[in-house]
Amino acid sequence: MMSLLVVGSLHWDVVVNAPHIPGRDETVAGQSVNYVFGGKGGNQAVAADQHGALTHFAGRIGGDAFGAQILNRLKQTNIRLAGLQRGEGASGMSVAIVDKNGDYGATIVSGENLLIDAGAIQFPDALGVLLLQNEIDEKVNLAVAKRAKEQGAAIWLNAAPARTLGDELLQLLDVMIVNRVEAEFYKSHLADHVKQRITLIETQGGAGVVIHRHGQKPTQHDAFGVKVLSSHGAGDMFSGALAARHLMGQSMEDATHYAQAAAALHISSPLETRSTITPEQVLVFMDTR
Repeated sequence: MMSLLVVGSLHWDVVVNAPHIPGRDETVAGQSVNYVFGGKGGNQAVAADQHGALTHFAGRIGGDAFGAQILNRLKQTNIRLAGLQRGEGASGMSVAIVDKNGDYGATIVSGENLLIDAGAIQFPDALGVLLLQNEIDEKVNLAVAKRAKEQGAAIWLNAAPARTLGDELLQLLDVMIVNRVEAEFYKSHLADHVKQRITLIETQGGAGVVIHRHGQKPTQHDAFGVKVLSSHGAGDMFSGALAARHLMGQSMEDATHYAQAAAALHISSPLETRSTITPEQVLVFMDTR
């Protein structure tokens, strides 16, 4: 089986439930708080492992209590952690506020995530996909993408949060995963020669997913209708599950359908049960819809 290497951020998330997301100068009384493992890199690695991929992870934590919590969560998975680096500073963290409709806003503090040593990252054998995100320095993404491409791996970027990307990195990409807001940014920032060679996967929340391939009509994949408890982490679940199922031999279309179902179960489940969702449960969910 081909391996997945996720290189990216690790955060300890403080998730507050409130009636609505505060406006400027507004204080809102929250209803509850949860402390959750996070960071796009960490979340996507956990999701990929959860859905069957042989997953390796490279990232960085600090020497603080948040770092210890992050490490404890990673050790509860089957993820290979040879690429995990440790620094002396603060680990990454975020604060997210989830409103009564399940929508959220968040702020991240990157900490040690900005100090990843790309040269120290170990690459697994039989690397099939390198999965990256924009929560770490682009220089790190570029360095590992070059090495992975030399090994014949596909380079996937969850291009979130949206930012201008260097042409050298863009030339290495095979797949970009973006939400609808990010898609609007990149459609105006990507040169035609880049659009001609990458597969752009656009997640649209309740409106589903659109796969854009140059020279082909975009394919629309309708969303699964569920009651949303919190959309926090939905995109990461989708990206990790998509990579896992594609590496397991599914077409991009079939892997997308599976990843949508995994994300639907994720957002309709309480925070404390999301990590226990199995591929079998996803397949049953798909069969009943």
